[in-house]
Amino acid sequence: MKGETSSNVELAHAHPARVRRLIRDGGWDRPTTGLCLGYLQANLVILPHDLADEFRSVCESNPRPMPLLDVTEPGDPHPRRVAPEADLRTDLPRYRVYRSGELSAEPTDVRDLWRDDLVGFLLGCSFTAEGRLLEAGVRLRHLELGRSVPMWRTSLQVRPAGRFQGPIVVSMRPIRRDQLELAERVTAELPLAHGAPLHVGDPETIGIRDLARPDWGDAILPLEDEVPVFWACGVTPQALIAAVRPEFAITHAPGHMFITDVPDAAIRGREPALAALVP
Repeated sequence: MKGETSSNVELAHAHPARVRRLIRDGGWDRPTTGLCLGYLQANLVILPHDLADEFRSVCESNPRPMPLLDVTEPGDPHPRRVAPEADLRTDLPRYRVYRSGELSAEPTDVRDLWRDDLVGFLLGCSFTAEGRLLEAGVRLRHLELGRSVPMWRTSLQVRPAGRFQGPIVVSMRPIRRDQLELAERVTAELPLAHGAPLHVGDPETIGIRDLARPDWGDAILPLEDEVPVFWACGVTPQALIAAVRPEFAITHAPGHMFITDVPDAAIRGREPALAALVP
């Protein structure tokens, strides 16, 4: 496995365990969009234990941008509910390390930073819904172009909990007008993957001034027959971390997700709640 390289096409229908091994062995450090279609992908947040209860509360108060999938015990890097054989320290293509709210590093492995007081949170991701959209025949141009989805901070705010407050982040996919209703219906079936769009149409309504300049990801401008469609995004916690400035935090790098063992069929129609998932 060491040194193995693969393409998005080859890994589109691979089992998550295979892709996680590839990532762990250094064979994949790119975004995970389009990989393991049919399986739930997840955003990652790792925080010291003294912030864990407050962060869990803000997730539970904001299920659209932060649908909670799994929470680890302090010091345990294994997400026992959604992928018990995985390791959160090694199985994401790229991480972000924050110190006092400032981005300090983007490593591909965080074993040397792991501490006994750290708690891992996995949150649902709209990449999961992409498999269902493709299955339904919805065109996704960012996948055709091999790009990451564009993401922005918005003027919308989370419901605060404890010290956590700040803006909601959204991801955008240009959708053909004649497929708009279909895209809304398909994603509404997946509330654990952010559900239906948060906003459709004019980006300035939610505080986005320039579609050509995303805060994260790659710019994908709508064509004449397309409409910009915005889904709540699991990068929201990174915006909260920048606002709250905890002394230490680790997240996924935008677009570089954790791939769980949970089939997306198992979460269709299920509301965000840890009890909704079966290990």
